[in-house]
Amino acid sequence: MHSLRLCSLAVPLVLMLSACGGGGSSDSAPVVTPVTPTGPTGPTTLVASSTVANRCEAPRSGSSIDKPGTLLDEQTWVRSWVDETYLWYREVPTTYLPQSFATAKAYFDVLKTTATTASGKPKDQFHFTYTTAEWEASLNGVELGYGMLLALTRTTPPRKAVVTIVEPGSPAALAGLRRGDELQAVDGVDFVNAPDAASVNIINDGLFPQAQGTHTLAFSRNGTPISVRLQAVEVNTSAVQNERIIDTPTGKVGYLTFNTHNNVAERQLVETMRRFQAAGISDLVLDVRYNGGGYLDVASELAYMIAGPQITAGKTFEQVLANDKTRPEAPVPFHAQSQGFAGPNPLPKGTLLPSLGLKRVTLLTTGNTCSASEAIINGLRGVDVQVNLIGGTTCGKPYGFYPTPNCGTTYFAVQFQGVNAKGYGDFADGMAPTCDVTDDYQHQLGDPAEGKLAAALRYRSSGSCAPATGAIRLLSSMESPADTAARLLRPAYKEIAIIHP
Repeated sequence: MHSLRLCSLAVPLVLMLSACGGGGSSDSAPVVTPVTPTGPTGPTTLVASSTVANRCEAPRSGSSIDKPGTLLDEQTWVRSWVDETYLWYREVPTTYLPQSFATAKAYFDVLKTTATTASGKPKDQFHFTYTTAEWEASLNGVELGYGMLLALTRTTPPRKAVVTIVEPGSPAALAGLRRGDELQAVDGVDFVNAPDAASVNIINDGLFPQAQGTHTLAFSRNGTPISVRLQAVEVNTSAVQNERIIDTPTGKVGYLTFNTHNNVAERQLVETMRRFQAAGISDLVLDVRYNGGGYLDVASELAYMIAGPQITAGKTFEQVLANDKTRPEAPVPFHAQSQGFAGPNPLPKGTLLPSLGLKRVTLLTTGNTCSASEAIINGLRGVDVQVNLIGGTTCGKPYGFYPTPNCGTTYFAVQFQGVNAKGYGDFADGMAPTCDVTDDYQHQLGDPAEGKLAAALRYRSSGSCAPATGAIRLLSSMESPADTAARLLRPAYKEIAIIHP
């Protein structure tokens, strides 16, 4: 699983999106065969930017789209595109000149609002780029890496990074790594204590490989050292894992880990929900603790499959609110049929979706639950489905994107805010949990004894968050729980909501 890079600033490690000191830009991203969505289709008229689109300083070899151009052409496109489509275009500084920046991406990085939210964090934390090739591959669940996802729980020495997910069949899985293993060293460099920039560069190269190759990583498991040599390869990741049906005295509870809203998620979700429907589950626990988002249409389909037609028919899942230069679009409905996303083993477009008909659902969350995952919560609450959150406060991204490629780079700028059927979408500081529960790395995901799942089952049966020890408690509406989530080492494109072009 490809990841965010680490950057050395003075002594501590801090999370970055590729380059040090930057504004959240990366060197990767793409687009797949268009699928006509039922709802919004994106900005309808791009006047200025269209005149310089695909005029490239260095046209890609073999590209039928790129045309010879200049750096100023690319920068002019960036500025025009931001002016036309960016949600907060009126708040973009006007003092920056393209001549002051060496690349179009560097210019793009500064073309965003500088406003803050009520809590004081930047209003726009979601302004970034990727190469079009990497973006396209990611939509089909293909990522260069080892097939594991790390969470950084401490950024300063002694640092701590923990394995959260291991992809079945991946190099990490074949090497025997599992959830809870703690990273100790990368290619001989002490990950926990190394203070200098040279060491951090070696760590970055080993954790976030830019090409296929082999690296040595050392871990500890309950105090026992483990050393593995991992081959970085193109890993096919799963959107759905750990499907379970848990028998309880009051009925069957379905559980699944849902990791991302991409092209392959559609079929995997539908097949899981069909099995849950056939088994007659009475409750669902949807584990989105590490799900950063993706396609809103996938979120809509999943929300429909949870609630069913009696609750969702004719209702709005999400209304897109764009800037005043963009024509208002029809709302995204609760999709009762598949949208037919292109990708490996696609589900035919128009396939009728199963439904569970639930009026209550439980989601397991952390501060890494973002965007399209939050849209599931907000969309279901908009039609009065009871949504209980067990875990941490979500990340707070009620915004979305129409990823747009130009000259081999795909640009991501906030272009809309999503609101539910009740007109609510004000959760830029996240959604608070019903029960505040820290992540449990000692148990595998889907294990009924795992902390968040155990709390969800307990809350379902008793209406109480607290076990006998009282360590987990019910939060009142006046409390603001601390975010208990570690920061996942993953790219920014995995923490967004997007509408397919």
